[in-house]
Amino acid sequence: MRSEVGGRRPEGSQRKPSRFRPVVELTVYEKPTCTTCRNLAVLLQERGIEFERVNYHVDPLPEEKIRDLLRKAGAGPRDVLRTKEPVYKELGLDTRDVSDDELIKLMAEHPQLLQRPIVERGDRAVLARPPELVLELLD
Repeated sequence: MRSEVGGRRPEGSQRKPSRFRPVVELTVYEKPTCTTCRNLAVLLQERGIEFERVNYHVDPLPEEKIRDLLRKAGAGPRDVLRTKEPVYKELGLDTRDVSDDELIKLMAEHPQLLQRPIVERGDRAVLARPPELVLELLD
């Protein structure tokens, strides 16, 4: 006897995950207009990998989240600092010494200072520049 009626599952039943397509929980911190971010999305979609998108220019990341991502990526704030943004010069970051703590604070206040896309999976993260670096998280 089939448990499905008319192609629908009875209320309360759940579909079992496919054993042929592993569930990969990825979060992509991005700016949707960024070419590298769009290329990353295409790469993941072509491989059938689902991911959550976070536009951190609309929903800025708090200092704690930036610290967490840096720790997971094994990176320092200077490794993910966008030096070609106008705000970089406006804040005098090109001419003065700034501590890591201050850089992280400034990245939280000025999201455009943070490189993109950053991809997080569990206890690991990577700055996906170029986008193929995300493959390190998929092993």
